[in-house]
Amino acid sequence: MKQLDVQIMGQSYLLGCPEGGETRLLDAVEKVDAAMCKIRDAGKIKARDRIAVLAALNLAFELSELEANALKAAHSTPAPAAAPARSNGAGMSAAEAAAQPQLAALLQRLDNALGVDGRLL
Repeated sequence: MKQLDVQIMGQSYLLGCPEGGETRLLDAVEKVDAAMCKIRDAGKIKARDRIAVLAALNLAFELSELEANALKAAHSTPAPAAAPARSNGAGMSAAEAAAQPQLAALLQRLDNALGVDGRLL
């Protein structure tokens, strides 16, 4: 596992990354940094932990919207007869099931950034 030194909102973090995943992790860091800086720059919230939680919620909401749009698009275009839309058995569509690993990875990165005590600092 490779380690990357990154900065989010001016704070350095050493993150573990699987080989070949550097670009995706750096893209994720850039999105998290931008989301956190936007909240900080709005000036209403100063605590890093609150900024991190709000940024995570905003990013999760954006992901949810993308999933909903993908689901709408999947239902609005007829599926080919040879490949009908499948469910994972728990009432979740294929698009929702495909997005679950991304959401889980985002939540894991947030948990890792917050650390054991739930605080960024």
